[in-house]
Amino acid sequence: MNLTSPKRLVLSFIVAGFSFYGAFAQQGSVNIDQDKKIPELLELKTEMASTNQIGDRYKIQLFYGDNGEANEVIKKYRNLYAFPSVIVYEAPNYKVWVGNFRNRLEADRALLEIKESFPGAFIPKPQRR
Repeated sequence: MNLTSPKRLVLSFIVAGFSFYGAFAQQGSVNIDQDKKIPELLELKTEMASTNQIGDRYKIQLFYGDNGEANEVIKKYRNLYAFPSVIVYEAPNYKVWVGNFRNRLEADRALLEIKESFPGAFIPKPQRR
């Protein structure tokens, strides 16, 4: 067989092309220069979200009344559901609030589930801070 046949030549060029491919690869690096306050702000936002301090969030109210009953309601709730719950004092009564929903749709979905056990539950208008 002839060493300069067209098939051998094409095969030789293909093999040579793949072997030189790695020789022309480029490496790069990326440096991100950000303000040093960004991690602090992210930490603060995480803390505020975990303590339900971010405004314009929707909550579901389960109870409004005295402290003893509020504690009973929140214990019953925590045995049934996983949404975060808190007792809030507004003189002279206590409220049991659950959830920290970003929008009304999320709150409505949770309310449908919660109303099975707490039929008086409702979504109060979110307070602007």
